[in-house]
Amino acid sequence: MSNNFCRLCSIRKALENRTNYEDDRVSTIESQLAHAKLIAEEADKKYEEVARKLAMVESDLERAEERAETGETKIVELEEELRVVGNNLKSLEVSEEKATQREEGYEEQIRTLTQRLKEAEARAEFAERSVQKLQKEVDRLEDDLISEKERSKMLTEEVEATLQDIQSM
Repeated sequence: MSNNFCRLCSIRKALENRTNYEDDRVSTIESQLAHAKLIAEEADKKYEEVARKLAMVESDLERAEERAETGETKIVELEEELRVVGNNLKSLEVSEEKATQREEGYEEQIRTLTQRLKEAEARAEFAERSVQKLQKEVDRLEDDLISEKERSKMLTEEVEATLQDIQSM
């Protein structure tokens, strides 16, 4: 019995040791479990934070995509407007070129007409001087004519008086 008792004691000690070992192991596992729960809670918090940030980023992305679509629409509109303005500019350049050509033609006409005006003024001035000279000549000739008519009248009267004198004789 003593052998059995010793054996029982030894088994008991082994079981106590094993129980202590298992208790320590349970404590370690409980500690690890508590630590794992903390890590899981932190991970959940981080997940929630990341999910919240993801939702914000997705919202920002939606707004950015809307702005991008609006911007692309605006770009298309501006490109069309730019094309129209470019066409208008080309038309204006053509019109300007034609206007410049007409202006050069008009300037040449102005120079020609100015030269012709100067020549006409010179001819008019010469003609006025000629008219004045001719008017003086006409006035002189009229005066001479009047004088000659008076002389002719006096001669006619003299001839008639002489004829009457001759006839009365």
